[in-house]
Amino acid sequence: MAQKELHSIEELDQFVAGEGKRLLFKHSTICPISTSAYEEFQSFLQEQEVPAAVILVREDRPVSNEVADRFAIKHESPQIFLLDGGQVKWHTSHWKITKDAIVEALKA
Repeated sequence: MAQKELHSIEELDQFVAGEGKRLLFKHSTICPISTSAYEEFQSFLQEQEVPAAVILVREDRPVSNEVADRFAIKHESPQIFLLDGGQVKWHTSHWKITKDAIVEALKA
């Protein structure tokens, strides 16, 4: 399943309000750690049917900041969130973002 990019707070609102589990990935296009984590995320998405969205933190800073404010979770990049019912059920960052970690989070 392909992910969508979120470029506005309105798009973020719509994504968060969706039903069921969904993944939100904050990505820095200039960071090698983020690139590695993004590849893990993409590998996961090639095998799983989960609604997913990406925020490019440099290009869409207001949206990235809104995530930190809304969920009261310090901004990091890369960073991934598992949302369900509009709430964060799991999140992690940097080298802890792996395909296996995402699979385990969805099972919990």
